[in-house]
Amino acid sequence: MKILIDINHPAHVHFFRNPIRLMIDRGHEVMVTSRDKEMAIDLLEELGIPNRKLSSLGGGGLLSLGKELVLRNWALLKVVREFRPDAMSAIGGTSIAQVGFLTRTPSLVFYDTENARLQNAITYPFSSCVLVPRCYESWLPGKRHVRYAGYHELSYLHADYFQSDLDTAIANGLEQGRDNYFIRVVSWQANHDVGERGWTPDILSRLISKLSQTGNVIISSERELPDEFSPYLYKGKVSAVHHVLAFCGLFIGESATMASECAVLGVPAIYAAETARGYTNEQEERYGLVKNISAIEDHLILEAVDDMLSLDESTLKAKHLKLLEETIDVANFVADAIIDYPLVLHQYRRSEEAA
Repeated sequence: MKILIDINHPAHVHFFRNPIRLMIDRGHEVMVTSRDKEMAIDLLEELGIPNRKLSSLGGGGLLSLGKELVLRNWALLKVVREFRPDAMSAIGGTSIAQVGFLTRTPSLVFYDTENARLQNAITYPFSSCVLVPRCYESWLPGKRHVRYAGYHELSYLHADYFQSDLDTAIANGLEQGRDNYFIRVVSWQANHDVGERGWTPDILSRLISKLSQTGNVIISSERELPDEFSPYLYKGKVSAVHHVLAFCGLFIGESATMASECAVLGVPAIYAAETARGYTNEQEERYGLVKNISAIEDHLILEAVDDMLSLDESTLKAKHLKLLEETIDVANFVADAIIDYPLVLHQYRRSEEAA
């Protein structure tokens, strides 16, 4: 079987890297197409995954994103006609859905971002199947969807695929013998970020001032920050960041993905952004491992820091164990879904209807 995986963001590399390996191990041929956004291509190359670049992130905004989509679809169409895949898959998946519809190639779209309304409106109607976590809170295309018990981040941070290494964490910025805190700020240039505002430098400064009193502060940033924050910037390898996160005492950031990564690693997390995610909502309400803040005000973020740091180690371990017991091996599910479509769709639809 010939399978095409389309990568649009660094997080997508992590999501698909284990399913790609599983599919290759089962004898299938996999082609990876990529997008030059942040460190996506660097990460693919660091992990030894051959890829073919189709487009690059423009300047942000609807006009720039629309222009890139047209160029990307045209480039992908040429690849599909050349490679002739039996199935295509991606996170978000606008290009694979639209090109798949034109070429009658099955397209499996994995997604977990409800507020990407425009993207979903031009993707879901063209896709063969949309696969989402059980906690997804937005509309889905009729019977052409599957819900599963898990999160994207379990595809690469499940214990079967990832074991945190302290030496790797220390070599990439973790300070042993101190509490470590990880902060993430984003660029707000994704299609689902249009119209959103991020943290101000003042909020970031006050947060660093509080955390640095008791520990080591590490900042990962998609956007350029003022020089005053330079000493705190993450300087480790892109592929090592999860080892660092696993040994941190707290995560605070604008990235729902990183908040979820920490939750599945058992690290308490604060997600502070104007739009919510179904998965971080569930990780707060069902497991208590994430604190969601939708009003971007410094006193709310600082209060949440105190709340999450008050959780003792035994409580955190119990919450983490419950999460792992109630979720699946997502990487294996992804590989099965792509290889066995539409059988997997029918199986999961029957189980969902029975529930």
